[in-house]
Amino acid sequence: MDALSQLIRLTGLQGSLDLRCQMAGTFAVDHDRVSVGEAPFHLVLAGQCVLEPDGGAPLQLAVGDFVLLPRGHAHRVRDTDAGVTGGALRIDNDGALPIRRNTDGASDLDLLCGRFRYAPGTVGLLMTALPDVVRVSLTADAELDELRALIALMRTEVQRAQPGALAIVTALSHALFVMALRAHVRSGTTPACLLALLVDTRLGRSVQAMLRDPARDWTVELLAAESAMSRATYARHFQHTGGLSPWDLLTRLRVHIASDLLLTGDQAIGDVAARVGYRSEAAFGKVFRAHTGLTPARFRRERRRTAPSAA
Repeated sequence: MDALSQLIRLTGLQGSLDLRCQMAGTFAVDHDRVSVGEAPFHLVLAGQCVLEPDGGAPLQLAVGDFVLLPRGHAHRVRDTDAGVTGGALRIDNDGALPIRRNTDGASDLDLLCGRFRYAPGTVGLLMTALPDVVRVSLTADAELDELRALIALMRTEVQRAQPGALAIVTALSHALFVMALRAHVRSGTTPACLLALLVDTRLGRSVQAMLRDPARDWTVELLAAESAMSRATYARHFQHTGGLSPWDLLTRLRVHIASDLLLTGDQAIGDVAARVGYRSEAAFGKVFRAHTGLTPARFRRERRRTAPSAA
């Protein structure tokens, strides 16, 4: 399993659809900020609109555009100043997926709205590697045939509304997330971050090794060997690509894996510490609190109470 797949599995990512929007004329729909562990997304099936992130620049969206808000910021979706007065908003619940609409006729916008839920851990290691708004535009990239085909399939399933359509589209949303990450990296706008490391052919192998065996007594020399590079070249290339040192990333991964173990199992905290490479519970507790703001015991108690459901 590659490093990106491993981290997505560890994050426990689950996609879900909230509703479909069909709009004509003027409209504006406000979306409140969502809780930690959720990342809303929008996919334009047809037409166009404007997305206004809270505190950010407006984004003009067209058919095939996908937008993800990794940190769940509040935002507004509105018309493109069509100049035609739209009707009142209402929600129809007759089908498998609720439809928010302001027209009974032809629509200027057909939009899928949903969210990805993930285990918060250290506030979502992968999500924090992304900008506040991730936009993938099919119209601007001729190399996204696979993503284009996936969106076409989602559009067909939604339009036909045959039995099982919602289950199919929900499952496809997981693939959409991964493909959108790939496209985001290919766009050349990705700064030095964890995501850049994960998709790097050579450096990704060392990250994969950390994920596979977090308890190992890793050194820069050992990690460099995983990437078939010299120690100095590896350390320099890692810092340049990821924006952090191998040791910093290893520590974050260990805390993230420990978070997952604390939330999903009943192992003693000392056993969790040993599984992620700490010889003493005290040392583990100090590092864990520095990264999460909570002791391991309090983290387990509080996050289990507020963990996102598998909806």
